Formats: sequence, structure tokens, C-alpha cells
Amino acid sequence: MNQKFIFTGREKMVSLIMAGFGGLLVAIAFLTAGDDAFAWNRVWTNILHNSVFFLGISFLSMFFYAAFTIAYAGWFVVFKRVMEALTAFIPIGGAFIIIVAIGAALGWNDIYYWMTEGLTDPDAENFDKIINSKKGFLNIPYFLASTIGFVVVWTFFANKFRSISKSEDTATPGSIETYIKLKKWTAAFLPIGASTSAFAIWYWIMSIEPHWYSTMFAWYATGSLMSCAIAAVMLSLYYLQSRGYYEEVLLTHYHDLGKFLFAFSIFWTYLWFSQYMLIWYANIGEETIHFQNQLKDFPILFYGMLVLNFALPLIILMRNTNKYRKGSIIFMCIIILFGHWLDFFLMIKQGVYYELGHAAHAAEGGGHHELGFMYGYNLPGLIEIGIMIGFLGLFIYSFFNALGKANLVPNNDPYLEESLHHQGGPLGPELDVHH
Repeated sequence: MNQKFIFTGREKMVSLIMAGFGGLLVAIAFLTAGDDAFAWNRVWTNILHNSVFFLGISFLSMFFYAAFTIAYAGWFVVFKRVMEALTAFIPIGGAFIIIVAIGAALGWNDIYYWMTEGLTDPDAENFDKIINSKKGFLNIPYFLASTIGFVVVWTFFANKFRSISKSEDTATPGSIETYIKLKKWTAAFLPIGASTSAFAIWYWIMSIEPHWYSTMFAWYATGSLMSCAIAAVMLSLYYLQSRGYYEEVLLTHYHDLGKFLFAFSIFWTYLWFSQYMLIWYANIGEETIHFQNQLKDFPILFYGMLVLNFALPLIILMRNTNKYRKGSIIFMCIIILFGHWLDFFLMIKQGVYYELGHAAHAAEGGGHHELGFMYGYNLPGLIEIGIMIGFLGLFIYSFFNALGKANLVPNNDPYLEESLHHQGGPLGPELDVHH
């Protein structure tokens, strides 16, 4: 029970090569962009996209961790150190988002159109009535202060949870003082995390299209990340078991995680449909344009996400035994992670695509300017995949590095015994819950 993860030299080398490859692509893309606004902002949007996506997985891992703890859940305790280690990427991803935010404020990128000078000046030629009405929320000082504040607060809570949890290993056997302390801190985090995450999504993603808004957008983006966080936990456990760790994790644990994976895939679909249906039914021009543009210029992503994030999880994970069968789960976790990565790609790229198109239109004196299909906007290209691999390498390195700094199983957690003998729901024909 005192087993520790050994971050091998090979794992370090592979993850750092992945990170270096992504960094090299970023440098090459910047150097070759020249004066092309689409090429230049393509790189910046890729940094924002991957930063938000992987930081979101870390944040939702922490949110699930807090929710399970405050709900007196015992089943996840045996592998809760995996969820703790997944939060190690928060300060890294947050640092990249802060760089993007500062770059936008200084004019280094054009991701946030509402930062354009003159939009809130009634005497300016480009005065925008809608953006002016939102300047109490959409203004640079609040944007930067909030972005930095979110990252600092989330990092603080992640480190606090980790510190308290690690102290369980040296606590007096049978003592519950450490657990009570952890429960109090997780209770404090939940309302703070829920509110700040919504504001972060509004600032970092929805404000890219400042004329459009959806009251369901924060839920929608969070639902996407919920599936990804569960998928990341399951893939981590399978990898660690292949290395000889976590023999204590049972099929019943995978079965319950598989139910969460299925549930949040359906939850995301419910939010996707509800957001689309309500906007379609209301038929308000400022809202319907969002989906009209998706259907017009992003049809592959629009329909492809429904296949990857809804149809496949529904068909495969609806079967009870597939919720813990290794092949089915690994396949679905990879599909879900990639599908929701595409989901965030569309959330971010669409607004910048049209914003730059309007700028090109204005530069031609209002003449016709056909944007057409572009890799990096309408669909991911090799640069997008390469930068994603780089961020994945950073994510894996931070995860493994954090995982090796404490016992894999929290020895003195009061719910450990319950987790070690977790029964869960009916598994199906298999009688032995062990692998």
C-alpha cells in the first residue's frame, strides 16, 4: 500500500519530445506567418484552444474530486491520487492563457474583437452599440485581472487538496482529522469553482463572438470537459495498471467510471440539443447567426461532433459490459477526448474566422471578400495536430511528475477499506471483479 509511481527516464523523454515538437511547430508557424493575419492568429488560437482544453480537464478532475469528497463517496478513494495529479497542469495551462490574454490586450493577436479601439467610443467611426452595452463586463482590466485571479485561485485549491491528501500518509491510523480538514476545503471550493469556471468560459471562449451569447454556453462547455476528465482518469488507470500499479483497482471501479463516461456524454448531447433548439425556436438574428455559420462553413465539425461525442458513446457504452471492457473503454476514451477537442476547436476558431474575414472585407473598402475553406479554421491541419501533441506532452509530464510525489494509495483515508471492497452495480456475466 506504500507503492509509489516511478517516472521513468523513457516516459520523461517521450513526453518532453512531444512538448518540444509542439513548441517547434509554434515557432515555425510564427516565423512563417509573415503579415498574414489568418496565419498569425491561427497559431495564437491554437495556443488558446489547447490551453483551455487541457486546463479544463485538470479543473474538472479537481471539481469531481471535491464533489465526491463532500458527498462522502468512498468508491474512488483507492485511485484519488490520479485525480489529484491530473490537476498539476492547472498553473501551466493557466500561464499560457494569461500570455494569450496579455497578447490580445497588447495587440499581438486579434482573438478578442471587443478589444478593438473605438468600439465603445460614441464618436468613433467603428462605434458598436452592442459591445458598448457590454463594456461593464467586456473590458481589458477586468478580463486580465479575472484571468490571473482564476488561475491563481484554482492553483491554490489544487495544491491545498494535494497537500492535505499527502498528509494522510503520515497521519495516525484511524484518525479522521485530516479527512475532515479536506472535506471543509472541498466544500469551500465547490461554489467558488462553479462560479469562476462559468466566468472563465464566458471570458476566454464566448467573448470571442461578442455579438452572440447563449445562456447555456457555460454549461455546454463544462459538459464537454466533464466527459474528458472521466476519460483521462480511465486512460491513466489503464496505463498505470499496464505498468504493474493499482492492482487494487477493480472492474467495479471501471464500471462506475464507465457509467459516468456514458452519462456525461448524454448530458453533453442534451445541452448541445437544448442550446441549438432554443436558439432555433426563438429565431433571434444575433443568436441564430452562430449556428447558421456553423452549418454553412463548418458542416464537417458540426455533424462530426454528434457522431464522435453522441452516437458512438450511445451505441457502444449503452451496453452494460462495455462500460468496463478494456478495449471498448480505451477506444471510447480516445474518441471522446478527440471529439471534444474538436468541440473546443470549433468554439474558438469560428469567431476568429469571421472576425478576420470582416477585417479583410473592410480593408477592401467594403468590397466582396470570399473567405473560403482554410485548414486551421474550418478543419484542423497538421499544425493543429502537432501543437496538440505538444500540449499533450506537457500534460503527461506534469501528471506523471506529480503522481510520483506521493503514495499511489492514501493509506489512512477513512474510506479506503470501502474502496478496496467496492461492489458497485451488476457487472454482467463476469464473476470475478478483479482483472
